[in-house]
Amino acid sequence: MPMSQSFKNRLFPVLKKVAGHFQTPFHIYDESGIRETGRRLQAAFNEIDTFKEYYAVKALPNPRILEIMQSMGFGFDCSSITELQLCRKISGHGEDIMFTSNNTSREVFIEAEKDGGCILNLDDINLIDKLPTMPELISFRYNPGARRTGNDIIGNPLEAKYGVSHEQIIGAYRKVKAKGVTRFGIHTMVASNELNYKYMVQTAQMLLELIAEISAELNIEFEFINIGGGLGIPYQPDIPSLDLESMGREITVLFHDFKKQHGYVPALFMESGRFMTGPHGVLVVTAINRKEIYRTYVGVDASMSALMRPALYGAYHHIDVLDKKQSDGVETVDIVGSLCENNDKFAIQRDLPPLTDGDLLIIHDTGAHGHSMGFSYNGNLRPKELLLTADNRVEIIRREERSEDYFATLQFDPDSLTL
Repeated sequence: MPMSQSFKNRLFPVLKKVAGHFQTPFHIYDESGIRETGRRLQAAFNEIDTFKEYYAVKALPNPRILEIMQSMGFGFDCSSITELQLCRKISGHGEDIMFTSNNTSREVFIEAEKDGGCILNLDDINLIDKLPTMPELISFRYNPGARRTGNDIIGNPLEAKYGVSHEQIIGAYRKVKAKGVTRFGIHTMVASNELNYKYMVQTAQMLLELIAEISAELNIEFEFINIGGGLGIPYQPDIPSLDLESMGREITVLFHDFKKQHGYVPALFMESGRFMTGPHGVLVVTAINRKEIYRTYVGVDASMSALMRPALYGAYHHIDVLDKKQSDGVETVDIVGSLCENNDKFAIQRDLPPLTDGDLLIIHDTGAHGHSMGFSYNGNLRPKELLLTADNRVEIIRREERSEDYFATLQFDPDSLTL
């Protein structure tokens, strides 16, 4: 089931009280669930000499969530200066941060060097010459070319804008070695929401074989391989979850075999975002309008500015109605927001219990790429974020956007250029 039963057991009995206090709409995240997933991830790879999760900040860029990750010993994967600044605000520095940007300017790299720097994971061989200074440690993002991706979210690697090609990869390491780099890592990200653990095992095997080839050619050793993110979650009921434990066992065998053959073993890094927080967040909304035309529409007090995955990907997010079950009866409805966009829909032709104004709807799996992908079209503003803490409190961790936030960028110093 998309939302864990333990999260339901903690949240649903108190949800009316929470909604009455904080008012809908809001995203609410489950600290206990996040920590349990973190423990599972660490346990799955505990027989590898060095394992580290670099949480993908883009999934849920909230300082309170990042502090939870930090407390579990995780680092952070960032892809913009703003995400770097966010991590540094909670004392993330140096090799606790991996900076994986693309189409990056020299000015961005200058910012990345500040405050203790970070691990630079270069997306393009041409970026080498844009670096203000050459760091001791460099990683490249590898694009293997023709390879199954499992879904349409990330696309075909042959058509993707990301990474250094197979033909370029040895040359990239040769070039930075000649410029004085002495420490090396490698990264790839060729899956998104992958539920077949074998694909991630194959990714680890691919990188281990590749670093053996590069090492033999250039006489270098790799400190780490980073198999990226992409661990999936089952958004729909009755779909099996990713078999994390089998994945861990099979990747561990690969690492042990590599050590026997080469006399050393790199660290294993990954950058799970969705897997870490996706199932541990929900968007809670209130039904506010019912419209009967060619089909039945139930309007709620949030729009796709709070969760755009259904509109962007046609993604499914499961929905519960508090204190109602399908055994109470079923109707087929579209759940919609208030934007002047026809694709402003959380669910299309979904079978739900009969809905009336005031009902609380719980939209599952918004703990990753939910609030963070929001926008302000129509002047529609993003909702607040709450945290259900491990000690059974609910605290606000981001207030809702307000009109003054929307208008803030219209306050500026006058400037013009006469042509």
